[in-house]
Amino acid sequence: MDLLTPLLNLLTLEKLEVNLFRGQGHGGETSRRVFGGQVVAQALAAAYQTVEDRACHSLHSYFIRPGDPSQPIIYEVDQARDGGSFTTRRVTAIQKGRQIFNLAASFHVEEPGWTHQHEMPDIPPPEELKNREEKRAETAHLVPAARKEDYLRPSPIEVRVVGDYDYFNSAKASDVNSLWFRLVRPVEATPAEHQCLLTYASDMYLLGSALRPHGESWFTGNVMTASLDHAMWFHGPINFGEWHLYSMDAPWSGGGRGFNRGSVFTRDGDLVASTAQEGLIRPI
Repeated sequence: MDLLTPLLNLLTLEKLEVNLFRGQGHGGETSRRVFGGQVVAQALAAAYQTVEDRACHSLHSYFIRPGDPSQPIIYEVDQARDGGSFTTRRVTAIQKGRQIFNLAASFHVEEPGWTHQHEMPDIPPPEELKNREEKRAETAHLVPAARKEDYLRPSPIEVRVVGDYDYFNSAKASDVNSLWFRLVRPVEATPAEHQCLLTYASDMYLLGSALRPHGESWFTGNVMTASLDHAMWFHGPINFGEWHLYSMDAPWSGGGRGFNRGSVFTRDGDLVASTAQEGLIRPI
């Protein structure tokens, strides 16, 4: 079975009317609710359908209610502004007549300017690391029956985590963590589509950064988690069929919330995207 085709279908929205689009609810990384990265990526794809000749340089979004994977998602685009250099769009995601998510995105014409970036961390290459499916097969016997299907579910995103953090018997660890990720196979796609594909994957593992200093994970049974918001900045062209390093940290947690950041580098060391997310990490 081709794992990538369902993801590409998720990001192909049906146009219902001017500024109104419909996307699938099911088919993301989890079957229990709509995966956060899915709704962000679909909202960005909806915004792109109303923009010409400009690339998204930033997006800011809020998760309002859990999404129901058994229902389609309606995306309503507000064409807020078309300026000389920047275009602004606002997108509202709706299920059962209620907002579940909203997004603001800004698009910019290509223009020259000064450039600098932080260096990529010195990390082992992906060939020296086990892929996620291999690691999960080794620990599947530790997963509660209700979550085992999702845990072993094949993903269109190939992931190779750096380090040996134990999600089932965690000790307190540094919030700094990294992984390599890419699509399971190369794909011919537009630059906008590659941005949407990276956006989908950018919600994977990020919130876990804030749990590491407390020796917690989704599997300890001690914490309730949920993504509250998600922001991205795109710095350069992306081909997500190739390996990218996702370097993450969580500089703060408190009040039942954790703040997480990420930097996405190409294998050659180019910084192509940055992420930020605050999430609920409520002790049970």
